Amino acid sequence: MVPGKGWVKASGESCQGDGTPLQFIPKTAPDGNPLENELEKYPVCPYCGMNRTKWNHSRHLVQYDDDLVDGTCSIHCLAISLSLNLDRGPKAIYAPDFSSAEKIKPLVKVDEATYLVGSKLKGTMTANSKMAFASEAAAKAAQAEQGGKLASFDEALEAVYLDMAKDTMMIRKRRAEMVKKMQKMKMKKSS
Repeated sequence: MVPGKGWVKASGESCQGDGTPLQFIPKTAPDGNPLENELEKYPVCPYCGMNRTKWNHSRHLVQYDDDLVDGTCSIHCLAISLSLNLDRGPKAIYAPDFSSAEKIKPLVKVDEATYLVGSKLKGTMTANSKMAFASEAAAKAAQAEQGGKLASFDEALEAVYLDMAKDTMMIRKRRAEMVKKMQKMKMKKSS
């Protein structure tokens, strides 16, 4: 799976910066105002290729101290970005307000958000959901219906890292199943 391109055969081609930390630098130009038209500027998660508008209820956005920005589909892929960009300090990190009734959930600073971890809410890129709420009251209301534990961003991020191995295996299995399904469909069409 190539982010933004879908399923393609591995070509073995190299890219500038391969084999160095440069290969992980966000590929967009520095952006001093990342929230302005963020879904147009960062439409696809650079780590998994998922459409951020479709997954707007779980997307995250990080602006590093050099104004490079990574727009991800989830806190799972945000954790990947933060791991790969160890020498960049996060200037600001944003998460969607899951409790918002808006079609596109508005982003809030993660330091001001309350996360609900391990509830019955379906997670994105994880079996153990981690959803952000703009207010603690909204998170508590969701917790009363869906279960889970209230957490700060740091606690939710720690849960992501603890879940990463199991989630990665789950994602690989799902993608392998999708490839098999697509191949079967392709064979049916050609016969």
